[in-house]
Amino acid sequence: MLYRRFLAAAIASVMTLTGLLVSTPAAAQSYLQCVPFARAESGIDIRGNAKTWWAQAANDYARGDEPREGAVMAFAGTRGMPMGHVAVVKKIISDREIRIDHANWSPINGRRGQIERNVRVVDVSDAGDWSMVRVWYAPIGDLGLRANPVQGFIYAGGTPGKAPALQAPVWAENDWKPGNGLDVVVASLGG
Repeated sequence: MLYRRFLAAAIASVMTLTGLLVSTPAAAQSYLQCVPFARAESGIDIRGNAKTWWAQAANDYARGDEPREGAVMAFAGTRGMPMGHVAVVKKIISDREIRIDHANWSPINGRRGQIERNVRVVDVSDAGDWSMVRVWYAPIGDLGLRANPVQGFIYAGGTPGKAPALQAPVWAENDWKPGNGLDVVVASLGG
């Protein structure tokens, strides 16, 4: 009888653990993925692996092969990067160089999932069409050694043109301190 109770408890524990491991979303892993970062930074509301963003954007967002500030650069999936990658264009330097913000590219201090800002990207495609790029890779302090295929750029707002600038959250303002605006929150709760 004791053996059956122990066995039942052990099976229940294994099933619970398996359920937790299988159902953990990417954002809840121990490091930040590129997808939730790009979605939050750009305002482009697409879900799923980065390699699917280009196709998903077809019906809801304007797309093109020209980098624009605020656009999402959609990298294709490759053998070395099977889930693809997405990054947000922050600045146009020249017709062959831009700066991006992205997450989970370079391991920094031995840790994956880091946010990198103002990252150098160079168009290395023969046609100068941004179909192949090299991206700054922190561990070597230079552009990465491999060229990465890019599907294109997804423009926020659904129309071609410069993507709209996103307003920074209130806590990002220089004069914000914990407690600022607390009276508004309390009032909204009926307190």
